[in-house]
Formats: sequence, C-alpha cells, structure tokens
Amino acid sequence: MDAFFASVEMLDNPALKGKAVIVGGSERRGVVCAASYEARKFGVHSAQPTAAAKRLCPHGIFLPLRMERYREASDRVFEIFHRFTPLIEALSIDEAFLDVTASTRLFGSPEAIAKKIKAAVRKETGLTVSAGVAASKFVAKIASDLRKPDGLAIVPRGKEREFLAPLPVGKLWGVGKVTQAELHRMGVETIGDLSRISVEVLAKRFGKHGVLLHELSLGIDEREVVPEQEARSIGREETYPEDLVDMETIKKELLSFATRVAERIRRHGVKGRTVALKVKYHDFTLITRVVKLDHGTDDGGEIYRSVLALLPKTEAGKRPVRLLGIAVSNLRGGDEVTPPGEPVQLPLFGKTSGGRSGSFTGGKGDAPPVSREKKEKLNRAVDRIREKFGKKGICPATLIGEE
Repeated sequence: MDAFFASVEMLDNPALKGKAVIVGGSERRGVVCAASYEARKFGVHSAQPTAAAKRLCPHGIFLPLRMERYREASDRVFEIFHRFTPLIEALSIDEAFLDVTASTRLFGSPEAIAKKIKAAVRKETGLTVSAGVAASKFVAKIASDLRKPDGLAIVPRGKEREFLAPLPVGKLWGVGKVTQAELHRMGVETIGDLSRISVEVLAKRFGKHGVLLHELSLGIDEREVVPEQEARSIGREETYPEDLVDMETIKKELLSFATRVAERIRRHGVKGRTVALKVKYHDFTLITRVVKLDHGTDDGGEIYRSVLALLPKTEAGKRPVRLLGIAVSNLRGGDEVTPPGEPVQLPLFGKTSGGRSGSFTGGKGDAPPVSREKKEKLNRAVDRIREKFGKKGICPATLIGEE
C-alpha cells in the first residue's frame, strides 16, 4: 500500500489530502512511521527521528499512530487479495507477495489481475496500492516500488536483466551502506555493473552473500511465495515509535495480537501447540519466551493467557519496550489428532476452559469451565460477525475504543 498510515489518516480526514502528513512518535524520542508523498519532498522518511522530520518539514501535520485503525484497514485489503489467490505471503501490515499462477484461468492475465485488485481496493477501501508483476518475488518487489503512488509495473519473463540493469545497486536486497560502499570501490554503481562481475570475484569478496548478489543482479530468485498455512508459524509483531512502559498498555497490545493471530489461524484451518512471546527492549536487546501447550489451539483467549504467563519471565514493565510480538507455531490441521505414541494429559474432571488440561481452579467469583467444543462454536460465530460487520463488529471489551 502507498504511504499506508498517512493514507489512512487522509482517508479518515479528507482535509489532510494534498498536505504533508507525518505519522509517528513524539518529538522527544519518537520516530517517523509513515510520511505522505508531499512530506517526502522535504526529505522526510520512515525511521527518521521525529525531531529531524520537524526541522525538515516544520509546516507538516504530525499525527500519532492509530495501530488498531491501520490493522483494520490492512485486514480489509488482505481480504480482497484472498479473493484472487490463497497463495499470499505477508511481508508486513501493508505489503505482500501474491502468487496468481493458478488464478489466470479465472481472472485473466497477471497484469489483468493486478488491475482488478487495484480497482477493488480503491473502490472498497478508498486506498491505493502499487503493484509489480514479474516471474520472481525479487523483481516484482523492485517493480512495485518504481511507480508509486498508485503504480503498476510489468516485467515480462526473460526481460528481468534488462529491467534491472540501469537501477542503482542499492536497490538490491542485502546491499546496505557498507556493502554499497565496497561495491562502489569496485566501480559498481548500477545493478548492470554488478551483473558483469564474475561470480567468482564476488564470492571471494563477499562469500555466500556475493553469490546471492550475483544471482539477484541477473534477476534470478527461485524462492516460492510461502502462504501462512504453509509457514512454520503465524504471528504478529509491532515496533513502536515510542517505547512502551505501562504494563496495562502492553497487555492490551498482546490481547489485540492474540485475537488477530487466532483469527488468522482459524482462517487457515490449523491449530498451534507452541506459543512464543517476543520482546525487544529500548536498547535493542531481543528476548523470546516460549510455552508448549498439550493440545493445539486456535483460540485467542488461550493464546493471550499463554503469553500473559510468559510476561513475568521478561522485564516488560520494568524496562522500556520497543517491540512486542506473538507467534504460534507447531501448526497442524484443525481436526488435530495426537500422533501415535505421544502422551496426552487428560482432564481429571471433564472438559476444561483452556490452557493446560485440568487447569481450571474453582473458587468464588470464578466462571465455570467452557468446553472446547463451545469455544470453537463461539469463535466461528465471532468470525462470521466480523466477516459481515468488519473487525469492530465484535471485539474484546478491553479493546473497545482503542485506536
């Protein structure tokens, strides 16, 4: 999607259209998360300190993040993607690879499909997307970036090298400032320059990375699109423009993540038995805490309770948190059957409310346990309500009004 966060803000407030809109954290220690194309003309870009953006664009309109709103808009766009192909690999909240090879008999050529998707997104959401159509993920990604906003670039099969040749070498994946400086010392300015250097020379200078750079410079990228149901895990994470320090805010974020991860798991008809909590502190120290359940789950409440149990094993709430994430792995078909020979913990007093079997503890004020079958019926009902009325049609009460 084009300047996604800023575009959503302009969609919700048309008075912002045509103005320099910058979305991100506060001036004191925040960073820019998105900038409209009008703001980019002044040198404002993502990951830039907000204070620097204000110096470059003092007349800009600076807005705080509304992640829940952006997630809602993203979900609507991804729902449109799913009408055309189930083979979708999400890179982030606003970017994805789609494999439409098997969709051409239904929807026409890849170019026609891209045009139909762009038209549907604009009509149904008011947002614009830029698309690149190519035979490989790498070339499609490069193409999608070239004609923003609302662009469409087609690279015919066999024309990849010709398309890439004039582009700056910094466009290649894996070419950061250090590698780019080294390549410049070798006389390499464009991707075409790089393609003319032998793979042996590049391998000697950069090791395995040099071999990869050589292949990419020729437009060679054999990686398949990996949809969520084939991925090893399904998750969600967020990097915040301002560090999170309040435990209640952290818990709300995790509840939102758990709810959405569970919905995606159910959409693909799988269940996961391993839940991971990811925390990155303000000093970029990254830690992961994991719990293995004794049964597969696709229930947001159970995933949330699992990560809450992991929170005390972190320093969240004591140290500022820059990133939070939840991932569910060890995915199996929804009608899960325990593999032969694998032990199972049976409930002592019948069906339990979730978590580990038999974990319900009665007591004054406790709700009675809910059977897994009832939970699944409830989750299916929730999914149907959201399909009809959108993500805000029903949600945990704690998240009402959260933006």
